[in-house]
Amino acid sequence: MIKIIFCDMDGTLLTSENKLPESFDEMIAELKRRNVIFAPASGRQYFSLIRSFNEYRNEFLFLAENGTLVMYKDEEIFSSPIGFEAARKVLAVSNNFGNILRVYCGKKDAYILREQNTPEFHAELEKYYTHSGVIDNFDEIKDIPLKIALFDPTANAKKNIYDKLTQFYDELQVVLSSDYWVDVMSPSISKGEAVKNIQRVMNFKPEECAAFGDYLNDYEMLKEVGYGFAMANAHPDLKKISKFETTSNDQAGVLVGIRRLITYGLI
Repeated sequence: MIKIIFCDMDGTLLTSENKLPESFDEMIAELKRRNVIFAPASGRQYFSLIRSFNEYRNEFLFLAENGTLVMYKDEEIFSSPIGFEAARKVLAVSNNFGNILRVYCGKKDAYILREQNTPEFHAELEKYYTHSGVIDNFDEIKDIPLKIALFDPTANAKKNIYDKLTQFYDELQVVLSSDYWVDVMSPSISKGEAVKNIQRVMNFKPEECAAFGDYLNDYEMLKEVGYGFAMANAHPDLKKISKFETTSNDQAGVLVGIRRLITYGLI
């Protein structure tokens, strides 16, 4: 029987209008009745996830920052920082990428440069990093770095960011999180590695876990569970390795998939 459901946020659980699907609360109540943990797994900051699920902050297990920080009942289960030296290298190299916006994602806060704090970027930042600060220089930050997030406002992050970070491919985890965002993290972590750590810590078997995702940063996560669902709107490469497919995020695909699991007696 499934004991935990890992679920990506953007493009998966949330609609195109950035809203939770109808009947979400009813489904969570049903999962709670069946002793199944719901686990948002996102590139978003922990504080952003808490804002979205404040009433469930002591019930959900949160995989934040693409798995670099895992929290349960407001306590850290584990984290995997990128390290100060690696963070500085990525920031230095990406400074030459043109109109690219950079976010230093620390344990306590997210940081952006004052010169990049435009109303447009701040609005985008607020979707994922509700707890953020504005600084003059990244070198002044003492907060432990979980990852460096890079944003391309032209929606061509693969060409303008990902393909330009080849020098880091062997030493760091460079992940294309969407058409706009690239996350650079510790080489030892991903959503999939986070899932494996949770399985070890909480004594869950892969066949007791399900997951839903839509993009390449969900790739490893779906491979580490017994029941991996790709959304109808998912990246083609994610669909190739997924055991199951559900409807799109705008058709409440996560809830549809969970109902299938319940119908087949797996929850």
